[in-house]
Amino acid sequence: MRAMPFTDGGTGESPLRDISNSGDLRRVPIHPDHWYPLAWSRDLKPGKMIGAHFAGEPVVLVRTVSGSVFALEDRCAHRQVPLHAGVVEGESIRCGYHGWTYDCSGQCVDVPYLGKERLPNGVRAYPCREAHSMIFVFPGNATLAGDRPLPALASVTDKAFKTRRFGGEVRCHYSFMHENLMDMNHQFLHRRQMGQMRARSLARRRDENSLEVDYTFARMAGKQPRGEALVFGASKNRADPSARSVMTIRTQYPYQTLEIRSADDTLVMDLWIVYVPLDSRQRTNRTFGLLSVRRPAVPFLLDAAWPLLVWFTERIFKEDCAIVELEQAAHDHQAADWNHEVFPVIIELRDLLRRCGGRSVIPIREAGDA
Repeated sequence: MRAMPFTDGGTGESPLRDISNSGDLRRVPIHPDHWYPLAWSRDLKPGKMIGAHFAGEPVVLVRTVSGSVFALEDRCAHRQVPLHAGVVEGESIRCGYHGWTYDCSGQCVDVPYLGKERLPNGVRAYPCREAHSMIFVFPGNATLAGDRPLPALASVTDKAFKTRRFGGEVRCHYSFMHENLMDMNHQFLHRRQMGQMRARSLARRRDENSLEVDYTFARMAGKQPRGEALVFGASKNRADPSARSVMTIRTQYPYQTLEIRSADDTLVMDLWIVYVPLDSRQRTNRTFGLLSVRRPAVPFLLDAAWPLLVWFTERIFKEDCAIVELEQAAHDHQAADWNHEVFPVIIELRDLLRRCGGRSVIPIREAGDA
């Protein structure tokens, strides 16, 4: 069920105050008490391990010989060397240095030169689940993992849609990514890919943990590019507002979604995305995205056009990454948040990210630091 509109009951606009500078959002860590993907399933083969990170903490992801997956702190309790440099043996892993062996719970179950009665303590184990072709880890309070659901991604498993996976490392605080997707007023950035477009915010809704906004778009000049038509649907009668598709962008902390529905309320495109901090300062994130596009009535038409869609979406993502990295660089140079935000949607989004974020404050680079 959608949240109720947040309005003043008169004009329909929120009674806002500009909270964008009431605290440096770029120093607010992401909250760890949620499920975060740390790897794509395809990257972890049976009998193998890979090293990953969440906010500076090293995590080893393991797929045992039988195919089950688990996650441990990526430090051997003995000499602190990365466990992912070791080997998988059956359903356990063995450190590559002295052969200390750990099971899926992190318990040390064997030290080759000690008796079983003298085994030391093990390492931290993280709740770990595999879903939607991703390996999710719960890096926070493990007792809460059972009460926090994994994201529901219906379009990914719906045969009416074709889905692509995308993402990569982006050198910025996760909040810049949320703002970039939520604020469709930045379409000028994508003018080479999408032509001249103007976004109009129709309505926004919020509750304690989420914010969403509806947009329509008007083409100011030029024809609709083919790549855009594949993703967003072909333009119909742009002069008639009732014939326009509606884009709904939602931050349901810590995830984001973007849906495009046609005038008859058919879901045309469905995007799910999350930004996972890698370093302790949370100045680099790894983005995981799933983009689902409804198949047209003509069989195999979308499959044939898929390379063009991939090219188009990669160009858009590349432009977004470049601009948010410039934002982060400016913030680090200034050692503060100098943003002068005027868009009510983003002012509310910043408030949401502060309230839902972690309690501690992460350090930032001072101006002039290397």
